[in-house]
Amino acid sequence: MKKLFAALTIFLSLNTLSGQISPVVPDSIGIYFNQIKDATRLNRKLWNKDLYGPVLLVNPGNRQLFANVPDSAGLLKPSGLIYSCILPGNVNIANTSSHWSGIDWAMVLLPLPVNKQDRINLIAHELFHVAQPSLGFILFNVSNNHLDRKEGRIYLRLELEALKKAVQSLTVPEMKKYLTDAFTFRKYRYLLFPGADSIENLLELNEGMAEYTGMIICQRNKVEAVKHFVEGINVFMSNPTFVRSFPYQTTPAYGYLLYSIKENWNREITIKTNLTNYFIDAFNLSLPTDLQKRVEAVSDQYNAPMIIAEETEREVRTKKLIAENKNKFIDQPHFEIQFEKMNVSFDTRNLMPVEDKGTLYINIRVTDNWGILSVGKGALMSPGWDKISVSIPLKIDNKTVSGDGWTLQLNDGYTVFRDEKTGNFTLKKN
Repeated sequence: MKKLFAALTIFLSLNTLSGQISPVVPDSIGIYFNQIKDATRLNRKLWNKDLYGPVLLVNPGNRQLFANVPDSAGLLKPSGLIYSCILPGNVNIANTSSHWSGIDWAMVLLPLPVNKQDRINLIAHELFHVAQPSLGFILFNVSNNHLDRKEGRIYLRLELEALKKAVQSLTVPEMKKYLTDAFTFRKYRYLLFPGADSIENLLELNEGMAEYTGMIICQRNKVEAVKHFVEGINVFMSNPTFVRSFPYQTTPAYGYLLYSIKENWNREITIKTNLTNYFIDAFNLSLPTDLQKRVEAVSDQYNAPMIIAEETEREVRTKKLIAENKNKFIDQPHFEIQFEKMNVSFDTRNLMPVEDKGTLYINIRVTDNWGILSVGKGALMSPGWDKISVSIPLKIDNKTVSGDGWTLQLNDGYTVFRDEKTGNFTLKKN
């Protein structure tokens, strides 16, 4: 289940960044498989392991998939040197590591980016997740809700502005100056939000290290790498939320800069490593003792007035949205669906913490014993991930239940039940 949580970020961020995507042409699939196979083989020294393995390329429009190896159950049919079939409807589609038909796969959505390096970066990221256990990394999946608050967003944005300057630096002293400021903004953020260092680190160890792996395996040259990071950070800044997607910008950029100094640094990283402190030590940076004083002195160099103004306006809008969604999914009648054995995929760029009530996911797809829930206009996930709430049903047609922006395809043995006292709807197992 958890392997699906952050998967869509990769698809959305990389395909958006590339600017162009290739049409789905089956004849190209074999070429894509050969490209990632060659790239992982040439870069096996990165982890002392060839990360190439089973890959599924899936067309979300018609659920047709293409694979580089046969599956255990024989569902995939050979077509030349590749394999193909229609992915069952109860399997969520996302850029993720996925166990299906007896095999652990790197699943990637079609169409792939036109740019070869973007394609390899994308697939290599998911291959890392498949190999993650063998590399000694546990899958960490946490929300950094402080990054949806005004101060959290301001100091992440300032950090990224400094990091953007660091990747464009022409000399080592210049790079270290900007890195010092970047980590000063980060450490100051941790002062404002105690405990943030731990939860940010968990997500960076997971998605950040995966994205760094893709970055190195795709072998961009320096000019291409700088362009990739600068454009990536600029696109990221316009995301509605940062709480799950920030590691795709931070760890790969810091890691790439360190790669030129210490090529095999990533092999020193374990699940116990604090990446912030590791990078500060590895770059031999000296952070100021008075973080606030330094922040106040240099913030304007990194567009602070504009950032603060934008985040102040956003905070007003966010408070209004939180109040509206608390009313919609908690105070007034709603449809609350308990999980039994759920699987989920969603757009990590477009979600919003709703105080301590849970997280609003604008686009989310859930499969469970009871059926398939598809949401396009918002659903509230509980803090404990044990249930999800949508607006009240507007139509119940046999096994199809629908409301404002959502549809539920029910399996046999389940019916919709309305509590007359509260007006809330739930699922009932027959």
